Amino acid sequence: MALVVVGGGRRSGKSRYAQAIASAHGPRLAFIGTMRPEDDEENAGKIATAREERGSSFVTYEEPLDIVKVIEDRAEVFDAIVVDDLTVWVSNLVMTGTRDPEQEAERFLDLAPRCGAELVVVTSDVDFGFPVDCAESRQMRRVAGLINRKAAEKASRLYWMVFGIPKRIR
Repeated sequence: MALVVVGGGRRSGKSRYAQAIASAHGPRLAFIGTMRPEDDEENAGKIATAREERGSSFVTYEEPLDIVKVIEDRAEVFDAIVVDDLTVWVSNLVMTGTRDPEQEAERFLDLAPRCGAELVVVTSDVDFGFPVDCAESRQMRRVAGLINRKAAEKASRLYWMVFGIPKRIR
């Protein structure tokens, strides 16, 4: 199946648009959330709100690190799978230090073309803000930028969200 990438800034409507794209592929829908609720109360609240907004049309998996395993184990059951958010996933990988983010991204991107479901990936641009001097932040931005570029190169469709409006790049 195809890989679709929906990118943009914070609160630009990426997730909502990705869910609409996925919904067009059939009724069997999955959502893989990469945000870690244990990180802070704000994350837990965002996750709860997003689940409520999605409703029951998506089967939700909360997986901050091993999204490849979730997709490999369940892709044949679904018409489309939304992964939200690739940038958060990269951040999780960098911060935990338990897996190589670039290797994990290669595993994910190699899986996309042979996946039985349409993969719709949400990602955030990391280079529109001002740089943060912390070494982990610099590493995360570098790796996330690289992985975003690789995902965009492999995507059959690529969208950029601008003020809630999707702009098709490819």
